[in-house]
Amino acid sequence: MNRKICAVITARPSYSRVKTALQAIKDHTKLELQLVVAGSALLDRYGNTIDFIEKDGFTINEKVFMVLEGENKTAMAKTTGLGVMELANVFYNLQPDAVLTIADRFETIATSIAAAYQNIPLVHLQGGEVTGNIDEKVRHANTKLADIHLVASEDAKKRVEKMGENPNCVFNTGCPSLDIAAQVLKAPKLDFNPIEKYGGVGGNISAKGDYLVVMQHPVTNEYKAARENVLKTLRVIDDLNIPTFWFWPNVDAGADGTSNGIRSYREINKPKNIHFFKNMESVDFLKLLVNSKCLVGNSSVGIRECSFLGVPVVNIGTRQNRRLRGENVIDIDYNEDAIKNAIKLQLANPKKTKSNIYGNGDSGKKIAEVLANTDLNFHKTIMY
Repeated sequence: MNRKICAVITARPSYSRVKTALQAIKDHTKLELQLVVAGSALLDRYGNTIDFIEKDGFTINEKVFMVLEGENKTAMAKTTGLGVMELANVFYNLQPDAVLTIADRFETIATSIAAAYQNIPLVHLQGGEVTGNIDEKVRHANTKLADIHLVASEDAKKRVEKMGENPNCVFNTGCPSLDIAAQVLKAPKLDFNPIEKYGGVGGNISAKGDYLVVMQHPVTNEYKAARENVLKTLRVIDDLNIPTFWFWPNVDAGADGTSNGIRSYREINKPKNIHFFKNMESVDFLKLLVNSKCLVGNSSVGIRECSFLGVPVVNIGTRQNRRLRGENVIDIDYNEDAIKNAIKLQLANPKKTKSNIYGNGDSGKKIAEVLANTDLNFHKTIMY
């Protein structure tokens, strides 16, 4: 009988990050994929990720609506609690042999608790990394609840082992998001018009010449500053007058401030050089990135995929603090002059520095092999 692996997707970036692993699990002769879609991945205002999941040919076993309105600290806590209750029922009904939880978003702890408390082996993807805010706490909590650890770098592997996890349960599989990046590098041509294909709102700009990409999220422990932080970046991008494709923020505490800042600036100033999107298919997004002059913001895409693709990055603020990064990244604070100068510096440097610190583009298959051939209950029989 095939092992049933239940993967829980709670947000847009989680799906992009794990897509190739899901496909490898689905295709493996010893595995059966159970797919649960929950949280903001079901919400249209964050791009309705479910449309992309179904378009990619995956069957969704369960949908879990668990996001409370407000996008503040209290709503995050209540959403997590609701997630534990709903996911506990889902796992009870599906009876998986293992549950896969991804990275560090606040909802992922609900997946881990619901699985661990029912003695279902928990597999954690991308543990052992550091970021310096609530995401890091959630990531490490997931690690301590997990039984099998699929990390994305040697640095992360060493950290998980130092946390007391048995080395025989820790596997450096790399980051599966790089699998798609590797495909894009083989055919990097931007073969679509972003505005014609994905709509969005803002200036009628073109991707045929030089352009920037912006992806800026709120920082959960700095959520009160989210509106002013995004306004600083908006003013810089508007002033530079370079065509820019800007993506909507994640549903975290402070997302209301970030979203309201974007909407108010857009309505008052009507920047002609910026076009805003909710979401984009992962291959298209990476093609847009690899052909851009620079990624600006604070997304982990700048740390992971852009290092592999060799895309220059201006990383703003503390959201990616202490995370392993390549030479493509310039780190600066929320200061308009600093942001502008860093962008100009990246634009003046045409050299594309690539790095394999997060893998070689074959992570999905490695993950499936670990799940198919590792004793998922090994942790119950070992002596530490």
